Amino acid sequence: MSLMDRMKVQATQLAQKTQEAANEGRAKLDQVQAKRRADAMFRDLGAAIYAERTGRAGTDNADKIERLVQALSKQEAEQGLGDGSPTGGAADPSGPSDSP
Repeated sequence: MSLMDRMKVQATQLAQKTQEAANEGRAKLDQVQAKRRADAMFRDLGAAIYAERTGRAGTDNADKIERLVQALSKQEAEQGLGDGSPTGGAADPSGPSDSP
């Protein structure tokens, strides 16, 4: 194999590795963006529930809560929320619950 042939092979291999690294970087970025969206939705959901429990909620608060729950469920089904826990790491599972 001539020197030029070896250089072409190495250049091709380098290009493939670069493409793989770029794809991995895009996948990681997508995961981070999905987690940020989920975190924002969890924050909004918590605020809506707090407003409801303290009597400060508006008339459309129940609809807002339902939309947020549906959006979070959809995102969890499509991409997961990160660590596999039902809350995405947002709360301690041993904490207080609303169950009687």
